[in-house]
Amino acid sequence: MGSDTDGSGVRVGRVRWVVVTLLFFAMIINYVDRQMIGVLKPTLSAEFGWTESDYADIIFWFQFTYALAYVAFGRIVDRIGARWGYALAFSIWTVGHFAHAGAKSLTGFIMARMVLGVGEGGGFPGGVKAVAEWFPKKERAFATGIFNAGTNIGAIVTPLVVPAITIAYGWEMAFIITGVASLVWLPLWLIYYRRPRDHKAVGAAELAHIESDPPDTTEKIGWLRLLRVKETWAYALGKFMIDPIWWMFLFWLPDFLGKRHGLDLMSFGIPLVIIYLLSDVGSVAGGWLSSRMMQNGASLNRARKLSMLICAVFALPVGFAAFADQLWVAVLIIGIATAAHQGFSANLYTLPSDVFPRAAVGSVVGIGGMIGAFGGMAMAKYAGYVLDKIGSYTPIFVVAASAYLLALGIVHLLSPRMEPAVIKD
Repeated sequence: MGSDTDGSGVRVGRVRWVVVTLLFFAMIINYVDRQMIGVLKPTLSAEFGWTESDYADIIFWFQFTYALAYVAFGRIVDRIGARWGYALAFSIWTVGHFAHAGAKSLTGFIMARMVLGVGEGGGFPGGVKAVAEWFPKKERAFATGIFNAGTNIGAIVTPLVVPAITIAYGWEMAFIITGVASLVWLPLWLIYYRRPRDHKAVGAAELAHIESDPPDTTEKIGWLRLLRVKETWAYALGKFMIDPIWWMFLFWLPDFLGKRHGLDLMSFGIPLVIIYLLSDVGSVAGGWLSSRMMQNGASLNRARKLSMLICAVFALPVGFAAFADQLWVAVLIIGIATAAHQGFSANLYTLPSDVFPRAAVGSVVGIGGMIGAFGGMAMAKYAGYVLDKIGSYTPIFVVAASAYLLALGIVHLLSPRMEPAVIKD
């Protein structure tokens, strides 16, 4: 984790890194709950007779409620803070997760996924808000990369644990057992999390370090004002381009490995683990890279965008993933692309806290997440259509390869210098 000294060598404490650790574990739980439907897709499709379009509808309606909840929770966490906002989101998505165990039809799964989407829509707005409260700008990308890496650990844990539970006890118990295990986190969060000034363990040096950026406004800023700011759209349209690609990896990779390389519930675990381990490396490395550039004197604008450009280039080979005849070649290509996504995402996630006052961060993150989820809805329908009509993943991977350079172009066009946003009355 980050240094516990400031630039002059004074020890500043490490409470903020404990906060990031809690966020990291929350993201593990979030992604176990989210990815289980993808890991269980072959099992559930066989039992309920789902077509590719049926499965796409389940993903579509999850992302619909996720989109609306994302923007709503952006406002909620700005109003009530990260502590209670995150606790509320966690509670709702846990209820939705348990509800899967009782689903007996396509409609039942859609309803359970919609509740899950409502709760999970609060995960990233709450996490980014907490990072904005606890970290100065020069550490935010690294801190975001750490908690965002929890998504990859969750994606690793799921294919290792869920198939074993499913084979031993059935898919219903897989949802129940993982749901019960996740409940340990909530009381820890409520007991430990406070704002820095209210936290008894935070010393004067660490508080000064956290508050070392110039003070910004505490004025409440409405959505309509934010929607008129081009930096809001730099973030939101960047999310629209890249979020659907991560959704595709998360929900369709087990299916791709099964159809293209003949893997099943018990054999696609290790390839998925390798892919998401590479993703973890990308998440932390992408955030570390821009933070390191800034520590070495690079401007915020140069550090963020150069890091995103490097990640975008590394994503390009995924366009050829479906042509790889060897399983491990395909795994390497996709793993590098998922790592590139996470590195790109760690830097894009910092844009709201880089250019907006803290009072608006949650709302901007919420708007961006909503737009990104709308992109994910379109990707779900597109993937279902392509696989039903063509039966090939190549068009889907070609879209994935091009998304990051396009996203960076949009960000640069709308925020050429990443200067503080001008929010007009």
